[in-house]
Amino acid sequence: MQKKERIPGAIHERNYIYDFHFHLIWVTKYRNPAFTTQNLADDMKAILTRLAEEKGISIEEMEVMPDHIHLLISFKPKYSPADIVKYLKGHSAKQFFMMHPEIRDQKFWGGHLWSHSYFMSTLGDMSREVVEKYIRNQYSK
Repeated sequence: MQKKERIPGAIHERNYIYDFHFHLIWVTKYRNPAFTTQNLADDMKAILTRLAEEKGISIEEMEVMPDHIHLLISFKPKYSPADIVKYLKGHSAKQFFMMHPEIRDQKFWGGHLWSHSYFMSTLGDMSREVVEKYIRNQYSK
């Protein structure tokens, strides 16, 4: 019996194989600048890196801007994108305010670091047209 070929670039787990990536952006509450020094930005990067490791999220790219975050991430399909966003935003805010209560007191008096909204898009190596063609041509193989 011939062994099935592995999908290049995909993550092979026991019960599933996946290859998807999400571009995630979220902003601070009222777009107040919170990460105004390299030290503050580095603290948030460290927090997000630690949280990602704990949850099995792969951070492929990250940038912390004064009033928003950009992430390129991948995570196991057992998690929903909304759950990942909630986890990262909720835990990062709590940990950041524990490290920097002065930021909360000066700029985020309501106790919320992040806006409720976020932007997320998926990325892949194949365009929609390539996938559509692949599915249409299954029986012609």
